[in-house]
Amino acid sequence: MELFQQLTTWTGELSGLLWGNPLTLLVLLGTGLYLTLRMGLVQVRGFRHAAHLIAGKFSSHKDVGEVSHFQALSTALSATVGTGNIAGVATAISLGGPGALFWMWVTAVFGMATKFTECTLSLKFRSVAPDGEVAGGPMYTLLHGLNMRRTAAAFAIFALIASFGIGNMVQANSVMDGLGYIFPDLHKSAWVVGAVLAMLVGLVILGGVKRIARVASTLVPFMATLYIAAALLVLANHASAIPDAFVTIFNHALNPWAVGGAAVGEAIRWGVARGLFSNEAGLGSSPMAHAAARTNEPVREGLVAMMEPFIDTLIICTMTGLVIVVTGAWQESSESMMGAALTAHAFSGTLGTAGAWVVGGGLTLFAYSTIIAWSYYGDRSAYYLFGERAVLPYRVVYTLVVVVGAAVPLKLVWNIADITNILMALPNLLGLILLAGLVKKLKDDYFSRPHEKT
Repeated sequence: MELFQQLTTWTGELSGLLWGNPLTLLVLLGTGLYLTLRMGLVQVRGFRHAAHLIAGKFSSHKDVGEVSHFQALSTALSATVGTGNIAGVATAISLGGPGALFWMWVTAVFGMATKFTECTLSLKFRSVAPDGEVAGGPMYTLLHGLNMRRTAAAFAIFALIASFGIGNMVQANSVMDGLGYIFPDLHKSAWVVGAVLAMLVGLVILGGVKRIARVASTLVPFMATLYIAAALLVLANHASAIPDAFVTIFNHALNPWAVGGAAVGEAIRWGVARGLFSNEAGLGSSPMAHAAARTNEPVREGLVAMMEPFIDTLIICTMTGLVIVVTGAWQESSESMMGAALTAHAFSGTLGTAGAWVVGGGLTLFAYSTIIAWSYYGDRSAYYLFGERAVLPYRVVYTLVVVVGAAVPLKLVWNIADITNILMALPNLLGLILLAGLVKKLKDDYFSRPHEKT
C-alpha cells in the first residue's frame, strides 16, 4: 500500500511538472500556431469543403479504406468527446477562472491545423494489408516518412500504455461517476457495473474498427445533440446574462488590469492544458482512427479531421463553459465542487433533477464511447509492435481491465495516463514539424484542382 502511495506521489509530481510547465504548453500551442501559418489558415479556407466531405460528397466505395469519412470522424470524436468536455472545462474554470474558456478556444483554432497535418500524414503513410485491413498513425508516419524506427516504436509503446489509462480505466471510472449522479447506490456495486460495462465494450471492440465506427457514428451524434440541447435550454433561460458572460470571459483572459496578471496567467495555463487534453490535438491519437478512412486523397481526411477540435472544443466545451459562467456556478466552485460536480450543479440550477441526468448520462455515454475508440488506438499500437497475433489478446485484456477501472481509485492511473499522453505528443510533434513542408505541398496540389475548391 505504501508503495502505491509513493508511486502516486512521484507520478503526480512528474505529471504536474509536465502539464504545468509553460514550456510544454508552449510547444503544443506553438506547433499549432506554426502549422496554422505554414498551411495558410487551412482552418478557414478548407472549412466549407470539410463539411461537404463529412456529408459524403466526393466519396467513393472504390477508394482504399475501411470506413467512411463520417465514421472515421465519429470514431475519433468518440475518443476526444469525453470527460474533458464535462469535467475538464469545469476544472479549467475552477482553477483558471472564466478566462480559461477563451484559451481553450485558442487551442481549438490552432489545433485544427495540427489535426489537419497529423491526419493528412496518417493517410499518406498508412499501411494496407492484402485483406484490406488498414493500420496508420504517427508510428507509420515516423517510420515511412522519416525512417525513425526507434522513435516510431517509442510512440507506439506510449500509446499502448496510455490506452489502458486515459482510454480505459479512467473512462470506466467516469462511467461509474456518471451513473453515480443518477443512482447513488450503484457505487456499492461497482464491480457488477464494471462487469456489465466490460461486456458492452467487448461486444463492440471484438468486432474491430468497422463495428467500432458503426457504433460511434450512431452514439456520438445522439449524445452530442442531447447534451448541446440541454445546454441551450439553460442558456435560453439565462439569455440576458450571456453578453456579460462573454465580457467576463474576455476580461479574465486578456485584461490583467481588471483581474490581475496572476489571474490571466492561470487562465492561460489551465485553458491551454485542458483544451489540449480535451481535443487531443498533437497527441497523435486520432490519426490512427482517420487512417482507416475510405479515401485515396490524404488531404481529404486531413480536412475532415480538422473539424474535431471545432466540434469538441468550440461547440461542446463552449456549451459547458457558458452554462457554468451564465449561471454563476463558477463563483461557487470549491474542492468539493469541482469538475463534473460543478457542471452538474450549473445544469441542475435550471433543469433541476434533469440537470443531474444530463450530466450523469452525458458523462456515462461520453466515457463509454471513449473506451471503445481508444481500444482501436491500442490495438493499432499492439499490431505495430507485435503483429496481428497480438491484436485479439490485446482486445481481451483491454475488455477485462474495464472491470478494474470501474471499481478502484484511479489517482495513480490518471498520473500515468497524463505522463504517457505527453510522451506520445513529443515524437508526434517532431514528425509534424519535419514533414510540414510535404503536407503543404499535398494541400496546395489538392486545392489547385478546380473541382476541389467547393
